[in-house]
Parts: sequence; structure tokens; C-alpha cells
Amino acid sequence: MDATIYPAKATPKSQRTRARILDAAMRLFAEIGYHAATNAVIADAATLTRGAMLYHFASREELVEAAVAHIELHRARLFEQAASTPPAPGVDASEHAIDVYWALLHEVPFVAFAELEAAARTDAMLAERLAAARSAFDHAQVGGDRFGAMVQAGADPRFQTSRDLGRFLLEGMAKGSMTYDDVARRERLMTVIKRAVRMLNRKGDLQDLWTD
Repeated sequence: MDATIYPAKATPKSQRTRARILDAAMRLFAEIGYHAATNAVIADAATLTRGAMLYHFASREELVEAAVAHIELHRARLFEQAASTPPAPGVDASEHAIDVYWALLHEVPFVAFAELEAAARTDAMLAERLAAARSAFDHAQVGGDRFGAMVQAGADPRFQTSRDLGRFLLEGMAKGSMTYDDVARRERLMTVIKRAVRMLNRKGDLQDLWTD
């Protein structure tokens, strides 16, 4: 149980109610956005009265702080589950990692976190509360041993760069939009990303980057 989400003296009933509120917040951030998901909207989604909501979270700041921790906990769990699943026989580890991370980016906790990152650009309170979670995920998950094991790469700057290249290109694709031929363009980009990561991991040559 995460102490940043559930106070030490909370009763089991209170913990369940807080979890319901935070689950609703995470889902609504992903579905309708940070600003539209006001505390009142979240309370309605969690089937709570405004008074009950205020009992658990007296301010927007308190709710956001707990929601960030809740979302980050779920992101980390999904990432660890994915990282523990080996590629199928005959599938390159780096390509497997790229496909897995692309799928993760469309899961609710990842979509909710991406929404918070976008909103934080003009919201100092949100940016402050996101900072630690962003750093933790960068160091412990994507930048750490788990992702390295997924792509079967080392820890030197070249391998770190290959991971960063794949990661940030995928995150950019997930956040961006294509106005025409989106499926075909996305498939081409995914193919080139996989080839680029393989090349940086010393599994291919420069001419392999674009062969079609």
C-alpha cells in the first residue's frame, strides 16, 4: 500500500473510497482532460457527494498530488508486467520492446499521465507535483535495467541513446496526430524506428535503416 496515496491512519472503508476517487480521476483525465475533470466531475463519477469528496480531498492540490502518485503507481505496475514478459521465439528483443511500449502508451494510466504533462505546461502547481513522478519513471523504468533487459542492450551511452530514440519517437507519435494516411504512415515510422534502434544496438548497418 502506498503511503503517498493512503494516509497511515485511514480506515479500510476510507481507503476504498479514496481509491475509487483516484481511479475516477485517472480515467477522466484520460477521457475528457485535466481541466474538464474538475473535482466536482470526479466526485460525480465516483458516486460521491461534494461533502464526501471534500472529506477526502479538501482542495484541488490535494487531489492532484494523490492522483499523480496513483497514476504513477499504475504506470509502473503495467511497465513491470510488460518488462517481465519475454519476446516470442524468433522475435528480436528490441522490436518486442518497441511494440510493448507502444501498446503501453495507449493504456489509461499512460494516457492520463500524458494529459497531465500537457496541462502542466501552463499550470505551475501541476508541473511541481509531476516533477518527481516524471524523474522516477525516467530513472527506474524506461531509463533503468528493466527497459535495458527488454531490448537486451547494455548501459553505455550508445545503448542509452538507442532506448531514448525509440522511447521519445513513440511518445511523440502517441501524442501527435496524422491528418492523412495515418495507418500507413504510422506503420512506416514504426518500421524505421525498429531498424534505427537495432542499428544503434550494433545489430544492423546504416543501409538497413531504409531498404524499401
